[in-house]
Amino acid sequence: MANEIKTTATLRGNILIVDDDPSLLRLLGIRLTAAGYQVKSASSGKEALGLLKSFHPLLVISDLRMEGMDGMALFDKIRQQHPNIPVIIMTAHGTIPDAINATKQGVFSFLTKPFESQDLLDTVEQAIRLQPQSVNDPSNDQHAWRKEIISRSTVMEALLQQTYQVAQSDFSLLIRSESGTGKELLAKAIHLASSRHSKPFTAINCAAIPEQLLESELFGHVKGAFSGAEKNHIGLFEASDGGTLFLDEIGDMPMNFQVKLLRALQEKEIRPVGSTKSLKVDVRVIAATHQNIRKAILEQRFREDLYYRLNVVELALPPLSDRREDIPLLARHFLKKSGDKSANTINGFSQAAMELLISAPWPGNIRQLQNVVEQSVALATEPLINESLIRNALRGESSQQPSFQEARDQFERDYLANILKTTSGNVSQAAKIAQRNRTEFYKLLNKHHLNAEAFRE
Repeated sequence: MANEIKTTATLRGNILIVDDDPSLLRLLGIRLTAAGYQVKSASSGKEALGLLKSFHPLLVISDLRMEGMDGMALFDKIRQQHPNIPVIIMTAHGTIPDAINATKQGVFSFLTKPFESQDLLDTVEQAIRLQPQSVNDPSNDQHAWRKEIISRSTVMEALLQQTYQVAQSDFSLLIRSESGTGKELLAKAIHLASSRHSKPFTAINCAAIPEQLLESELFGHVKGAFSGAEKNHIGLFEASDGGTLFLDEIGDMPMNFQVKLLRALQEKEIRPVGSTKSLKVDVRVIAATHQNIRKAILEQRFREDLYYRLNVVELALPPLSDRREDIPLLARHFLKKSGDKSANTINGFSQAAMELLISAPWPGNIRQLQNVVEQSVALATEPLINESLIRNALRGESSQQPSFQEARDQFERDYLANILKTTSGNVSQAAKIAQRNRTEFYKLLNKHHLNAEAFRE
């Protein structure tokens, strides 16, 4: 019979434990409850599968040898129905071949009884930390506008709340971020959250269109306007009437065209190339850039009046290095997409491989992460992607040296994490080692999104 163990401690998440030994179930429940988890237990694999219909754990801990359905059979069932839930296998009969076989098939970890309580808690915490999970319920219509943005990061959550608020207005927006962070996805989410969601969403990369074609692409042209214009062409402004037009890499737009774009935004009308008539258009413009536009203004490469016309509201999309808790979720998403194209069955990432993904610098952001996962899937020969595949893919992607600021941030993050590990999360002691006062040390931790409590035993 299922047993739920409750505690007055702050809950850190749900865990399901499965074992046909009642005394061990009770002991594990006490240990995990004392650590702040909410625990449910099942005495068989079948009972566990029944519990999973209504109980949604972050982790399953199962014995290997059980009557009826054993631990590996239960793992296979869980993987089919809930592929994102990690499973830890326990056994008193553990052998090296058992452990290798289990981890190759995708089991997160393999514990041999008897094990120390701290070893169990460390493995549980690591499994939950590396687990891909979303802050949003995909079935919730309230979040339908942001369903393509994969995140559980508090930094992204704050941005998305701000995004939803500004989407309700009709002001022009400027998205500022590094390359590869998903600017177009955010622009599309704004469109879907706005009153224009039933009208067209159109995107164009201003850096990818030659200067002589950009005006025709955006404003259209009439037949005979120039050599090769054999028929009328509707521009993207007119095609997006009533909807949203996303202008990516606006910082690369030629100066000669900027004044024409400014006039179109001010007058809300366009004139196709070669035409003598202007057309009224109702379009919300969202612009994006990875460049420092203020610097471009000072260097007279970008019009200041156009900048203020576009930048009524500015959204700063964080780089992947500032939202590392999203990496397991994104990696699993790209793995699923890549796995559909692969001849091999890939079940997931090894623990070491995921640790490496989380700690990598990612100068190319989400686009680079997708490339690394795809390359690893293409070269994988086993069901689990291992650390060496990830390391080789990262080496191939890392030929470009990081900037001084990126290298400094990486050093600071690693240095602070190492000190916290050494002091088991004791901030006073860590600050003394770093020769910084507590206030300054806390500022450094906040800067790099490090939580001292996570390092405490």
